[in-house]
Amino acid sequence: MVDITHKITTLRTATAQAIVKVGSAETIQAILDKKVPKGDVLEVARTAGLFAVKNTASVIPDCHPMPIEYTGIHFECFEDFIEIQVCVKTIYKTGVEVEAMHGASIVALTMYDMLKPIDKNVEISTVKLLHKKGGKSDFGANENHNLSVAVIVCSDSVSAGTKEDTSGKVITEKLEKLGLVVSQYDIIPDKVSEIQTNIESLCVQKTDLIILTGGTGLSHKDVTPEAVIPLLDRRIPGIEEAIRSYGQERTPLAMLSRSVVGFKGDTLIMALPGSVGGASESIDAVFPSVLHLFKLLNGFDHGK
Repeated sequence: MVDITHKITTLRTATAQAIVKVGSAETIQAILDKKVPKGDVLEVARTAGLFAVKNTASVIPDCHPMPIEYTGIHFECFEDFIEIQVCVKTIYKTGVEVEAMHGASIVALTMYDMLKPIDKNVEISTVKLLHKKGGKSDFGANENHNLSVAVIVCSDSVSAGTKEDTSGKVITEKLEKLGLVVSQYDIIPDKVSEIQTNIESLCVQKTDLIILTGGTGLSHKDVTPEAVIPLLDRRIPGIEEAIRSYGQERTPLAMLSRSVVGFKGDTLIMALPGSVGGASESIDAVFPSVLHLFKLLNGFDHGK
């Protein structure tokens, strides 16, 4: 199966359709009158669809087992066909498109099985996904963000050349995959004065997003939060909490990190952990949805 451990949990919905064609209007009437020999076609098919949705992962190899929070199965009967719609909802890391389509397919196949003794012209057609919602595509992943971005590595050892930077590079790679361009990349010592000077300079340049990595731990040398916090006009606790919560689900040591996020003017500043895992997970935890902040700034329009 595809690795989804890096994904965030969101509300995801999908609606699928299937069409069952019949040979005559008499077949439709028999269904409505519940006179089909094998029983109540709509209710039996509905029950089969509910089982199918919940057991999709058992029959489709790459589907992940997931908590199905809701399944709605609806029928609309016409003169010579029945339209089936299956809506599935979950709060999880991956979508439910296949679950909805599997449910619609089994509903249709159950109807076929029950109707074939009385109608030799029954056929199944048009099994398709009607729409889906949830995941990164609904939280800014496909938007065009014309932002100026800077990545600052705060590390005494990396700035001294005794250690190679990996965290700054992984942050840059992840941002570029989101369509962002890192226009400035600096490595500086983890010193309050150095950090503040760099941030002030970037803010004067109207940099939209500054991401610092390193110095957020609890050793005596970790001073990035002490440098950043006094510069912020507004902290954003929700993003800080989301970063730590996401990390805590993956390692119990995430609670020891002191990630800081906030605005200085219209510049969003994020101080993230210096470890590769911590930096990478922090980006996964809040991007691309965090970019919605720039839409909320009054008079802030990057399309102009």
